Amino acid sequence: MAPSTAACIGFDNEKYIQLQSQHIRERLDRFGGKLYLEFGGKLFDDFHASRVLPGFRPDSKVNMLLQLREQAEIVIVINAADIEKNKRRGDLGITYDMDVLRLIDAFRDISLYVGSVVIAQYSGQKAADHFKNRLEQLGVRVYMHYPIPGYPSNIPLIVSDEGYGKNEYIKTERSLVVVTAPGPGSGKMATCLSQLYHDSKRGIKSGYAKFETFPIWNLPLKHPVNLAYEAATADLNDVNMIDPYHLEKYGITAVNYNRDVEVFPVLHAMFERIEGSSPYFSPTDMGVNMVGHCIVDDDVVSRASRQEILRRHYAAACDYKVGLTDSAPVYKLELLLNQSNISADERPVIGAALKKAALTNAPASAIELPDGRIITGKTSSLIGATAAMLLNALKALGGIHEDMLLLSPIVIEPIQSLKTQHLGNQNPCLHTDEILVALAICAATNPTAGHALAQLSKLRGSDAHASVMLSDVDKSTLRKLGVCITCEPEYSTDKLYHK
Repeated sequence: MAPSTAACIGFDNEKYIQLQSQHIRERLDRFGGKLYLEFGGKLFDDFHASRVLPGFRPDSKVNMLLQLREQAEIVIVINAADIEKNKRRGDLGITYDMDVLRLIDAFRDISLYVGSVVIAQYSGQKAADHFKNRLEQLGVRVYMHYPIPGYPSNIPLIVSDEGYGKNEYIKTERSLVVVTAPGPGSGKMATCLSQLYHDSKRGIKSGYAKFETFPIWNLPLKHPVNLAYEAATADLNDVNMIDPYHLEKYGITAVNYNRDVEVFPVLHAMFERIEGSSPYFSPTDMGVNMVGHCIVDDDVVSRASRQEILRRHYAAACDYKVGLTDSAPVYKLELLLNQSNISADERPVIGAALKKAALTNAPASAIELPDGRIITGKTSSLIGATAAMLLNALKALGGIHEDMLLLSPIVIEPIQSLKTQHLGNQNPCLHTDEILVALAICAATNPTAGHALAQLSKLRGSDAHASVMLSDVDKSTLRKLGVCITCEPEYSTDKLYHK
C-alpha cells in the first residue's frame, strides 16, 4: 500500500523560517521606525497550511516571530459581527471570541507581548460590549473601530477624520506591530491603515506590510494550493485573481485575491497623503510572503491541496445540514470540485466508511493511516463506530491481532451504566474520549492495552471519514490526535434534537 500524502514532505520548513524572518527585517528597515505587519491566516496554529503544504509545521510562523521577539508586539483584531453570531474556528471548534482569549494565553506562554485587542466593525452589538467588558476586567486593553460608509471605494471619506479618524488610536510600544486575528475577514488591514492615518497626524513615521500565506503569489492562479485557499474562505466568497496592478507595472503575473485588489487604491492614496508617494505599486508589492520559494515537491502539495478541497466540501455540507450556514458556500465548493475534477474517490476513506456502513446497516467510520493502510470501525452495543475505528487503528499500528480484546465488557459496561443511569445520556455507546480513558485505566494492568495506547502519536497525519455526522466530542478528540476527519452530512438517528 502506498504511503498517504501526509507521510510525504513537500515543503522545507527550516528554509521558510529563515527566509521569512530575513524578509520581514528588510521591510522593517525599509520604513525605518515602525512597521504594522498584517498577519493573514492562523499565526499560532496554521493547520490549514500544514495540511496543504506537508512539511509546514503549524507553529512555523510563531517560531519565525520568536526570532524578532524583542521588537514585536501583538495586536489581535476581532470583528464585532463575528462575536455577535458566535462564529467558530472550524479546526478547533471554538468561537472567535474564545479564540482571542486562547491566543492571548498562547502568546504570553512563549513570551510574545500582546499589547491590545481591537473590536472592528463595531456598531453597537451587545455581544461585543460584553466581550469588551470581559477583556478589560482581565486587564486587556481594548480599542473600538467602526464601519465606514462606502468602504473601500469612497477614498476621500475613508482617509479623513470621519473615516479612519473616528477609530480609536491603538497605543503601541514596539517597532514591529503584528496585527493578527482568529480568522479571515476580521478587519486586520483596516486596522493597520487606520494606524497609519493616526500616526501621520501625530508626526510618527510608520509603514505597512502584509503577510498573507495564501493565495501564494508566485504559483499559478488555478494551482491546487491556491484553489484550496478559495475553499477555506468559501463563506467569505473570496476569489483568487491576477493582480492587475502588478501585471501593469512589471509585466509579471502574480496571484492575489479580490479583497486586497479592491482595497489597494485606499492604501495607495494613504501613502501618497502621508509621504507624497506610495512605496507600493501593487497589492503583491505589499506582501512579505516567501512560502512559494519553499515548496520542494509540487506533486505532494498538489495532492494534499486537492484533499483539503474535499474536506472543506464535506465540512460545509455538514454545516448547512445543521443550519450553521446557507447554501452559498456549499455551491461554491461544488464548483471548485468540478473545476478541479476532484471526486470522492481521491479520498479512499470515504468509500471504505460508506461500504462498512452498508454492510452493517449502521454508522461506520474509516481511517487511512500515514502508511496508507485503511482501517474501519463499526457500531456495536458497547462502543460507537469512531471509537471502534480508533481502537482498531491502534491495534494495526501496534501489530496487535485484530481479534484481540483491548477492553473487556466488564470494563465498558460500568461506564455505560454511569452514562445512562446517572449522567442522563440516552446513548450508551462510548465515545472516543471515553474509550481512551478506559484504555489508559486498563493499561495499568494489561501490557497489551499499554502497548496500544503507546501508538497514539502515530495517528498524527491520518485521514478519517464517518458515514454520519459525529458529536463535537469525537471530532475534538480526533483533531487533538492530529487526525483530519470528514463526515457525511447525515444524522445518526431520525430524532429532531441532536447534541
